[in-house]
Amino acid sequence: MFDLFLPSNPHQGSVPLSCPVRGPVHSQSSESTLNYYFLTIRRRSMSIAELDDTMVQSMAVGAAFTDYGGSITSLDFHRKEDLLVTASEDDSVRLYNIVDAILLKTMYHKKHGTDRICFTHHPSSIICSSRYNLESTNESLRYLSMYDNRCLRYFKGHKKRVVSLCMSPINDSFMSGSLDHSVRIWDLRVNACQGILQLRGRPSVAYDQQGLVFAVAMEGGAIKLFDSRSYDKGPFDTFLVGGDTAEVCDIKFSNDGKSMLLTTTSNNIYVLDAYCGDKRCGFNLEPSLNTTTESTFTPDGKYVVSGSGDGTLHAWNVYMRNEVASWSSYIGATTCLKWAPRRAMFAAASSVLTFWIPNVSKLNNTTSTEVSTA
Repeated sequence: MFDLFLPSNPHQGSVPLSCPVRGPVHSQSSESTLNYYFLTIRRRSMSIAELDDTMVQSMAVGAAFTDYGGSITSLDFHRKEDLLVTASEDDSVRLYNIVDAILLKTMYHKKHGTDRICFTHHPSSIICSSRYNLESTNESLRYLSMYDNRCLRYFKGHKKRVVSLCMSPINDSFMSGSLDHSVRIWDLRVNACQGILQLRGRPSVAYDQQGLVFAVAMEGGAIKLFDSRSYDKGPFDTFLVGGDTAEVCDIKFSNDGKSMLLTTTSNNIYVLDAYCGDKRCGFNLEPSLNTTTESTFTPDGKYVVSGSGDGTLHAWNVYMRNEVASWSSYIGATTCLKWAPRRAMFAAASSVLTFWIPNVSKLNNTTSTEVSTA
């Protein structure tokens, strides 16, 4: 279950956002018209195995962090620890404890800026792409220690902005896709690029959860699958998403490796069979002006959640192919959205970071209604 509590010394910048659950509501002087209260995720929280339509429909904002000086450009959950990291246009990298909704650390990188970000296997180490000085330095990626705010290694190569970044789940390899129309494969232990794929258009990259296969999406709806151990031999399979000429801005594998999730720059969302490329279902939302949105699988692969350009969030049951929930995001069009790998929780961000969790009060009311009806 999730408990509601009022901490005696809430962390500066953390203002949990109003939604219909039990507990006191604390209003504060702010330009925001919303009321705030503190809601934290306890360690005995609901398990992923309990996810169903009712729980997804109950999701509500549990906490919001409003002290960013620009849009949040990327966020990532650690695979094994209850941690979240964000990158923002204000050149900050911020680390959060998602169980207690606490900001743990903030670092600023004014020289290179911050753009795409992801955890390595170590909970204190991240990879971050640069926003500035790419043409003069070619220092497109940095391997950073959040423990002592130190750059462990620079990775030079991309000449334009990195728009896709992912870490292998099984070793020290990682991939980056850039607007210079290339995908580069790296190893954390060495500076030199380990492999380059020259492509057409904007690339998007993802590893499957076993780290054995990676996917590259490119112009024209083409998706190429590579064996991560022998990618130099070329793709072992290629899929085409017909009827959509928009570029793919995000691609993800489901945890079981059976499905792929594609989001395009026109905010079309597709769920594909990862083995044969067949389109299992597709959804269309309002595109965001001058920015891209992100979609996410739930850890069981049963649901997809996405933001829309009109400031709403939507959830679909992939197996039933129907929309099960729609919410106001409270923060405008979301630029980043991911579901936590081990929790009944997702994070959505624009220039505000929000944590969404099940509304215990609503779930209890639903259960009581079902019991009384029976």
